[in-house]
Amino acid sequence: MKAEVINATESGNESISEHMEMRIKNRDQLTQLGVNVYGSRYPTTGTIGEVVEKHKDLKESEEGEEVSIAGRLMALRGHGKASFGDIEDVTGSIQIYLKQNKIGEDKYKLLKFVDIGDFIGVKGKIARTRRGELTVFLEDFTFLTKSLRPPPEKYHGLKDVEIRYRRRYVDLLSNPDVRRKFLIRSKIISEMKSYLESRDFTEVETPSMSLIAGGANARPFTTHHNALNMDLYFRIATELYLKRLIVGGMDRVFEIGRIFRNEGIDTKHNPEFTMLELYWAYADYTDMMNLSEELISHLCEKILGTHEVEFDGKKLNLKPPFARITMEEAFRKYADIDMKKLRELDYARDIAEKYELNLERKEDVGYIINKIFDVSVEPHLVQPTFVMDYPIEISPLAKKKEDDPSLTYRFELFMANSEIVNAFSELNDPVDQKNRFLDQLKKKELFHDEEAHPLDEDYIMALEYGMPPTGGIGIGIDRLVMMMTDSPSIRDIILFPLMKQKD
Repeated sequence: MKAEVINATESGNESISEHMEMRIKNRDQLTQLGVNVYGSRYPTTGTIGEVVEKHKDLKESEEGEEVSIAGRLMALRGHGKASFGDIEDVTGSIQIYLKQNKIGEDKYKLLKFVDIGDFIGVKGKIARTRRGELTVFLEDFTFLTKSLRPPPEKYHGLKDVEIRYRRRYVDLLSNPDVRRKFLIRSKIISEMKSYLESRDFTEVETPSMSLIAGGANARPFTTHHNALNMDLYFRIATELYLKRLIVGGMDRVFEIGRIFRNEGIDTKHNPEFTMLELYWAYADYTDMMNLSEELISHLCEKILGTHEVEFDGKKLNLKPPFARITMEEAFRKYADIDMKKLRELDYARDIAEKYELNLERKEDVGYIINKIFDVSVEPHLVQPTFVMDYPIEISPLAKKKEDDPSLTYRFELFMANSEIVNAFSELNDPVDQKNRFLDQLKKKELFHDEEAHPLDEDYIMALEYGMPPTGGIGIGIDRLVMMMTDSPSIRDIILFPLMKQKD
């Protein structure tokens, strides 16, 4: 009995297939024979991976201990009064061997009602076959759950991208590499927390909904609270709440949380994504650069065992130190553009026209500079590179540079032509911050900019109590996972990405 291919029900046709009809009949037959096809807990001696690891040195002539394991049946090959099969769990797979005279004739006859995808518990001695395969020689097996839909065929997996994203449970079931990527994602987040806690950072939680959506240039999602009869915004960043905690004396804080931005969907963007934000009192953006490269390097070495990763055909070396270059130097090096001249509106428009940019805000020089950077410099930033000192117009929460107040102590870290980290020395002057917010409101009115920062009076009040010099970082966890797992789309590493509703 070989694994069955995915049927019409997995391609959008919801009619009951022949495969399902047969499985339902098998379920009913088992029920009539007194078998509970949706059983209860099954005590095990360990996971399949643990059993395999413990007996990896078992010789062919030796017999191991009795084990009790559970998993999904992925293959079953019958040979008269004996059958071989394979069961797997998240940790691995192992071969099983059933013999009629060992488990009993009545129990063995139940195999005719077993389907690929069923969950079973098995008990028996572990040994190696003559071909050297580690195998559980069954003394008994127990039904745990009946599968009514056939899984995708084992060796080809589920290829339809639309179904993979909409029905991730089928994708995980059929594609081991997909499971591996999500396990790596979990390890990255866990190790990230451990690393920061070892550096005396405290993990905190801040609101997911608030009266004001601030901390980033982004369009928020809105909702309505019925009991209080007021509109609320889903957060577009955790920044302003975390910096309030710095004001309150929590000198090193971080949060790994879901962020919601009402923006387009492409290979790098999903409206719901995960961000690490941290804030460190008495530090600046130089400390943030050091921490960023140390953290990313640590994650690669700890989880992947290497500093070299490949993403989208590009080989990246994530061993510190990363390259550091100012935005002005980057414009000169990669695009032969004088950034100081870019601050002249007419010149910036001319350069934008040269790159055939369709500008929505032709009067906003900071916006134009950023758009030009995206097309003229970013395509050259393959290896990890810190680009420093961004214009003040596009950095409303960053501190001004002392030697050039038109720029800020802000950097972005790029890898494989994509921004991974955004960080700066935080603006802690309440007067300057209020004026920046007011400038953002002017942009909102002048350019109909729905992404401009709102005026957050409570945050200004917090700064008036005094916030020490502080460095802050925002790291896009989804994009980092993409790099570390060579995943071309953000949907590949979000378990349930947002999908357009089917007609």
